[in-house]
Amino acid sequence: MNLTHLDKNQRPKMVDVSDKDNTSRVAIASGTIQMSQDAYDAIIDEKTKKGPVLQTAVIAAIMGVKKTSELIPMCHPLNLSGINCDIDELSELPGFKLSVTAKLRGQTGVEMEALMGTSVGLLTIYDMVKAIDKSMLIQNIQLEEKSGGKNGNYKR
Repeated sequence: MNLTHLDKNQRPKMVDVSDKDNTSRVAIASGTIQMSQDAYDAIIDEKTKKGPVLQTAVIAAIMGVKKTSELIPMCHPLNLSGINCDIDELSELPGFKLSVTAKLRGQTGVEMEALMGTSVGLLTIYDMVKAIDKSMLIQNIQLEEKSGGKNGNYKR
């Protein structure tokens, strides 16, 4: 198996996508954060000391998507056409599920961007309520689906 991020001398390289077609590409990633009932209630009731947690997490997720190429060495800087974030309340955990959708028309996919946005958004929730609950559990950060590109579509 040839690894695309290594050259013929086994040195790291960024994949050359210049010969690839521009196609519509979409990736959706998600993850969850589980917490104490007290932390969950503080977020739902908007009674945290650091401000509106879920709104801040959405902004952080968007920023995470946009900054992916600055943090993951082999990711291309991308001209994103859209980013969407959804947060579902999971009262049974208690906790939240964050889903991030990244879109573009380009020569490379946006899976890493969706995954990065999910990670940063969930970490932001942790940061904003860690004074209430340091035992929060971030888990199941995963690619849910992607479309576009030569490898076609994927759905978990």
